Amino acid sequence: MRIYIPTTVGGLRRLLADGHVQPLSGTAFALTPGLRESYLAGDEEELEYVAMTEAARASLRLLATELAADPETPARRAVVAADVDDVTLRPDLDAAVVRVAGPIPSGKLAAIHLDLVDAEDAVRRAAAVIDAADLGDEDAELALGDAEDHDLAWYGVQELPFLLELDVPDGG
Repeated sequence: MRIYIPTTVGGLRRLLADGHVQPLSGTAFALTPGLRESYLAGDEEELEYVAMTEAARASLRLLATELAADPETPARRAVVAADVDDVTLRPDLDAAVVRVAGPIPSGKLAAIHLDLVDAEDAVRRAAAVIDAADLGDEDAELALGDAEDHDLAWYGVQELPFLLELDVPDGG
């Protein structure tokens, strides 16, 4: 199953150093039967995009914590795509949520998705108000929408060292 693991630039640096990605609390997102049932239309690719978008939103939560500790943290959403067999569906949390038992080795990774530099201001604003957006604050929801208007760029896993070294100056 293709899963989407929310992370941050800091998490990508840990992935590069450790050779694996460790989803926070084992939480990832995927095209689950529950997610498929919640949409009346959409092909496989469109529904996979929905799962990745959910992971990108979860990345904002991780980023909010990192920015609170270090305001100089790169304000970019990051999602790691991986192919794994052992997942547990968690429809009690959300239709797209799955749990994995442990770290995902780099050999199971399929791609890296990361915001480009031009998304940083919108992502920084969205990370600051993600909780308010969850509670229905309209201004916060608009800020979240501004960040989500930026598509994540796709990178091959082998590009990760160069991506982090160059800090993605103008695209992927």
